[in-house]
Amino acid sequence: MKILIVGAGAQGGPCASILARDKNVSEIVLGDIDLDLANKVTNKIKSDKITTTRVDAGKVEDIERAARGADAIINLTLTAFNENIMQAALKSGAHYVDTSFGEPSLLDICARDNILAQIIENRPLAFDSEFKEAGLTALVGCGESPGVTNILTRYICDKLDRVDEIHIRDGEKLLDKTEEVVKGWEPTWSPFRTLWGYAVEPAVFENGEYRKYPIFSGCEEHNFPDPVGSVLISYHQHQETITLPHFIGKGIKYVGFKYTVNPLLGALIKMGFANPEPVDVKGIKVIPRDVLLKLAPRPINAFLAEDEKTAKLPPTYAEFSEVEIKGEKAGESIKYKIWWPASLYSYTEEQWEIYRRFGATNIGVALPAIVGAKMCVQGLTDKGLVSSECLDPIKFLKMMAEMGVPLKFNETLSKQVSIS
Repeated sequence: MKILIVGAGAQGGPCASILARDKNVSEIVLGDIDLDLANKVTNKIKSDKITTTRVDAGKVEDIERAARGADAIINLTLTAFNENIMQAALKSGAHYVDTSFGEPSLLDICARDNILAQIIENRPLAFDSEFKEAGLTALVGCGESPGVTNILTRYICDKLDRVDEIHIRDGEKLLDKTEEVVKGWEPTWSPFRTLWGYAVEPAVFENGEYRKYPIFSGCEEHNFPDPVGSVLISYHQHQETITLPHFIGKGIKYVGFKYTVNPLLGALIKMGFANPEPVDVKGIKVIPRDVLLKLAPRPINAFLAEDEKTAKLPPTYAEFSEVEIKGEKAGESIKYKIWWPASLYSYTEEQWEIYRRFGATNIGVALPAIVGAKMCVQGLTDKGLVSSECLDPIKFLKMMAEMGVPLKFNETLSKQVSIS
């Protein structure tokens, strides 16, 4: 296979490193508007499979040039460029995979035409018919979450005759100790996407309709496995609440997504620092969001910063995902609960083994995207535009295991019993 990766950042580096070690991949093109960054990533991986090229994702012709001869394009850049990369995939005859999608910047997911708005408004999905006619797949949301979350949800839903409720919860915790009494906001990934995700009113699927909730509403203390433990979570905008009812069906009445509350970032948002509209400050127009993002420290590129020494150190961050699904099987009311580490591993020893195998530890987004791309190329996906819950979960999980990362998850089943 020949794969084009668009984006050489924190996810593009691990993606290229994993693909370089895959015997089924013969050529990798790593494209980024920052050619120096792409070259740094390539120099670290040291594989003759990889070539770099400058790609401006704002220009379809630029992407199409880089995609010439590619079997699939993996989009690991900002969602604002998804449509351009989809167009380039169609023109170059390549399958398309991304890890996030929807409205890219405005604080309303239906503010402009996008896949989420089309589902909510029950309209045809853009690019679906074009990819079907071309015999290609556009696979959206195939990373960590959305991605693995959707696939494991589908795995459980396949066991049920009817699905009533899907409750998704995600808890995270920083493990490194600090003596600072007061700390500033220190985003661990894209500051813009972090801010945006918290600032948008979350959509919850209830009784056949999509309903908006206020930000930081629906709070609950939830106990996740150690070392995360008890965490305050609230409703959070995520694609799963919109795509799962649409693609899975089965009579779903409720889908909600709750995520760890960030009080500091929440305070900044409540003060208006997520506002994309200009405000007057002493006669000068400034955009509050731009000010905050200018002051926020840029997270380090973990891929370029890590090596054998750092890969053997205890993780500084832990995150668990959990899905609780209620439904019916053979006339019985059933509840499943399933949970797993979002990083795809839990222990320092597993972290080191991941690094030894792939040359990277931050694989929770990149690896699922690669598995999705391989399934597209091998003809194991439907044609047209599909979300990750449309994939066969057993085939997906088996392919992950074949690549050296069997996903270890916990699954419990409870059902209502009555003896009379």
